[in-house]
Amino acid sequence: MSVVRAIGLMSGTSLDGVDAAVIETDGERIAAFGPVEYRPYRENERAVLRQALAEAVALTDRTARPGILAEAEALTTRVHAETVEELLLRRGLKAADIAVIGFHGQTVIHKPAEKLTVQIGDGAALAKRLHIPVVYDFRQADVMAGGQGAPLVPVFHRAIAQTVQRPHPIAVLNIGGVANITYVNSGPEPIACDTGPGNALIDDFMRARTGAPYDDNGDAAAGGTPNRAFIAKVLEHPFFDQKPPKSLDRNAFAFANIGLPEFSVPDGAATLSALTVAAVARVVPHLPEPPRAWIVGGGGARNRTLMRMLAETLAPATVETADQAGWSADALEAQAFAFLAVRCLRGLPITFPATSGAPRSLTGGVVAQP
Repeated sequence: MSVVRAIGLMSGTSLDGVDAAVIETDGERIAAFGPVEYRPYRENERAVLRQALAEAVALTDRTARPGILAEAEALTTRVHAETVEELLLRRGLKAADIAVIGFHGQTVIHKPAEKLTVQIGDGAALAKRLHIPVVYDFRQADVMAGGQGAPLVPVFHRAIAQTVQRPHPIAVLNIGGVANITYVNSGPEPIACDTGPGNALIDDFMRARTGAPYDDNGDAAAGGTPNRAFIAKVLEHPFFDQKPPKSLDRNAFAFANIGLPEFSVPDGAATLSALTVAAVARVVPHLPEPPRAWIVGGGGARNRTLMRMLAETLAPATVETADQAGWSADALEAQAFAFLAVRCLRGLPITFPATSGAPRSLTGGVVAQP
């Protein structure tokens, strides 16, 4: 199959902003990585999206957009369009240079057991505005077939793992709002699952206590002491005993559900960071063998305290950021959706029994023509 140029778009559960990335691929291998673009959400935009997350808890119809959800969907579509336009302008690219856009949208609710997953964002409107075909709604086909609908990135992680020389098995760990892992070894399909909370609890805690959107560099956590009793209590949740594949809604471990004690800012940040790491460690016994190399992407790779905790906990395996491996920690998920869009166009599977729990390998996504 021929190699094409695709753009991937990702707005994760951390609500920090929109990542856009260009790759060249045939849907099987990655021929080249291209330019990236980032558009942070403004605080007023973030407030709309946070309210949408809160109101989406009551959703039962995935096509409904009650309350603030309609405004949030229009906002999501507009900001993604602006991000692509800026990327094309800055890099001297035209719409005709891009074969397809992979548009994840903004997840507002993910309850696969109820066959309900909603990523807001109007793929058809995006295609018309940008004059480029758009693949969107990546999770629905898998969920309707009985899968978890997540994580979607493992088939990309398998492809990108072929670009580095590391001892196998390799674990690619993405720490967004929710953290997920892809286990890559010599088998024909990757093994993958969500591991538990990623940055979401840390971000929510910092915002509530300090007004800061996140723990910059892990500086607050670096000065605190983790509360191991609290972490042990959270880890009693049955999710952590489940074998892969498994997935989480961002709100599954919201403070309302886990009962956060009155911590100081440093101790709270340290405790929630250590919880993220402990949740990652809990998945290791469920894997065929312990990974020998861990490569970390997502916003969590920018948190030095989180990275130090991971290295200490996962030793003797090596732990490095995606940037250190020669990838892009920030753009990894956006690159993944460019890759997935090309696979969808070509009818190739994007989820597998060992990644999403689907009954068979499935393609997915809806294609919107401009």
